Amino acid sequence: MSVDLRDGDWLDDNRAGWDERVGVHLASTFYDQAPLRAGGGVLDPISRAGVERLYPDGLEGVRVLHLQCHFGSDSLSLVNRGASVIGIDFSPAAVAEARRMAAEIGVADRARFIEANVYDARHMLPEPESFDLVFVTWGTINWLPDIAEWARIVAWYLKPGGRLYFAEGHPTAMVFDGDDGPDGLPSIRYAYQSEKPEVLDDPGDYADPEARLENARTWEWAHPIDEVLGALRDAGLELETFTEHYSVPWKVFPATVELGEGMYGWPAERWLPLSYELVARTPSAG
Repeated sequence: MSVDLRDGDWLDDNRAGWDERVGVHLASTFYDQAPLRAGGGVLDPISRAGVERLYPDGLEGVRVLHLQCHFGSDSLSLVNRGASVIGIDFSPAAVAEARRMAAEIGVADRARFIEANVYDARHMLPEPESFDLVFVTWGTINWLPDIAEWARIVAWYLKPGGRLYFAEGHPTAMVFDGDDGPDGLPSIRYAYQSEKPEVLDDPGDYADPEARLENARTWEWAHPIDEVLGALRDAGLELETFTEHYSVPWKVFPATVELGEGMYGWPAERWLPLSYELVARTPSAG
């Protein structure tokens, strides 16, 4: 299926939905900004541990590009750990809030936010081979029709020896939805792999179960594990680590239970990976 990566209903609908979500998310307890104001961070346990493994001595002097950064909570968490960060998001409302928050907590000199469709990133930020780390986490590539182009963009920005840190919902789990399966478990609703998008009309929001969005139409694409790994390989990146997890930082299904630190997982004995993370790097110079 051919999709215009820079225009079309898919982009307009998704952007309108994320613009509306900014206000919903800022009013929710899910996105608690107090740790940022106190000089700390709000990274989930998986990505926090992942970054600490990559940079055990801290992020001082590390230049980070955060793709699809929403309103920058994770971006600013990295800044508070010492990094300089450029965040890119396609939502004007999200970018405006990210800039406002960076100014409020006094880190605007190390946190820059750009409004752009990720596929336009190279035009809006023409800085090839200039980042130590590209950071992409949670609910990102499902909104993108072309994962191969995404991988090429990631590789284009990384310095020789630079790394991608990526964490995402596991595509095996994402075939499920709802609570109408046995014992209240979700049932299979979606294809594991399809070139066609799922066009959904769902007014709900993961951060606030009571919210009802007016811009409820979304377009999402399934990207199997082999497609993601193949795209990164074809873009010239080398896989360093790949790990599956049995938790995610949102209540992905009604049947999932709280595990602490904002994480959710299956009830006991119902094991299926809910998320995965990977690190890929560009070859070092020479």
